Amino acid sequence: MERVSAEPDVEYHQGDESGPPVDFFSLVVPANRLNPTFVNVRELEQYSAAREIIEPMMRWYEDVDGNFVEQFQTTGFDSRLWELYLFVAFSEMGFAIDRIHAVPDFTCVNPLTTFCVEATTVNPTRDATGQIVPEPPMETPEQVDAYLRDYMPIKFGSALTSKLAKKYWERPQVSGKPLILAVQDFSSPQSMIATRSAFENYVYGVAHDWDRDQDGKLTIHPRKIGTHRWGTKEIHSGFFDLPDSENVSAVLFSNSGTVAKFNRMGLLAGFGSPRLRLVRVGTAVDHNPNATEPIAFRHVVNEAGYEETWCEGLDVWHNPNAKWPLTPDFLPGAAHHMLLPDGQIRSLTPEWHPFGSMTIQYLNGEASE
Repeated sequence: MERVSAEPDVEYHQGDESGPPVDFFSLVVPANRLNPTFVNVRELEQYSAAREIIEPMMRWYEDVDGNFVEQFQTTGFDSRLWELYLFVAFSEMGFAIDRIHAVPDFTCVNPLTTFCVEATTVNPTRDATGQIVPEPPMETPEQVDAYLRDYMPIKFGSALTSKLAKKYWERPQVSGKPLILAVQDFSSPQSMIATRSAFENYVYGVAHDWDRDQDGKLTIHPRKIGTHRWGTKEIHSGFFDLPDSENVSAVLFSNSGTVAKFNRMGLLAGFGSPRLRLVRVGTAVDHNPNATEPIAFRHVVNEAGYEETWCEGLDVWHNPNAKWPLTPDFLPGAAHHMLLPDGQIRSLTPEWHPFGSMTIQYLNGEASE
C-alpha cells in the first residue's frame, strides 16, 4: 500500500475519458453576453459555496449537446442549472446516469429500474424583439388569484405540452421505459416560491376546496377546473388528460434547483468563504390531517444540526393513465402524489418536506437575498 500510494497521479488514470474536461467557469463568450446570475456565481464571495461545489461536479458531467457551457454562461443559465441539479439529485438517489444520447436529458439506471427524464423550465415571456414582458400586476388579492388560477397554469402548460409534442417515447432509447418530464419555474425572480399551487391545479386539472364539519374535521372537495384562460389564450386543464400523455409516466416538479440550493449544499459540504452565513426561511408540510396552512420555518445553515439533501423538496406527480407506471419506491426522498378516481389526491410525503424557501446571505454583516 505504501508503494502504490507513492505512485504518480498518471498511474491512476483510467484512460477511458472521451473529450476534454468540462469547465463551466472559463469564459467561452464575450463579457457582454454573460448571464448576470452566472457572473455573480463566478465572481462574488456570497456565492463562493455554490461555485466551489459546482467546480468538482463539472468534472463528472458529460456535455452530450456540446453547448452546455455556452448556455450555462448566457441565456440558458437557469435551464442548465436545473439539469445540473437533476443530475446530482438522481445521483444521490443511487442511480447511474446514462448520457450517451443527447435526447432525453437523462437515463437513470439502478439494479431495480431504468427510466428516462427530460428536463424543461418555465421561462419569462418575451416580445417580438426578445425583451422580457413584465409579469401581470399582483397588487390585489384578485390579481394574485388570477395569476395563480390562469396565468401560471398556461405557462406550465406551454412548457410541458411542447415536450409532449416531441414524442420522446418513440425513440429507441426511451421505448418501453417510464418517461418523466421534470419542470421548474424560472418565469420571474422568486416566482418559484409562489407558483406551486398553480402547477398542482394544472397537472391534474382539479382544484380542491375545503371546509370543516361541526367537529372541526377538515373535509376536502375536489372540483374539476376545465380550462385556464388569460387574454386570448385558453388551454385545457389537466396535463394527463391530453392525447399522448399516457406515454409520460410522471411529472417531476421542484422549486429547489436554484443557486441558493447549491450555495446551501456547498456550505454544508465545507465549501465557500469562511465569512459566508446563510439563513433559510420558508414553509413546509404540516402532517396534521386537519391543517390548512403549511409550517413556517427559519433555519441557520451554518449551525450544527442543520441537514439537507439534494432531493429534499422534490415532488413527483404520477400519471393515473400511464402506459409505463413509475413505482414511488424507486425515487426515495421525494414526495409522491397520485390522483384517485374520486378526484382526491393521495400523497406520500417525507416527514420533512419544504414547499419553498428563500435563502438570506450574510457577509461581513451585510445581508442579501
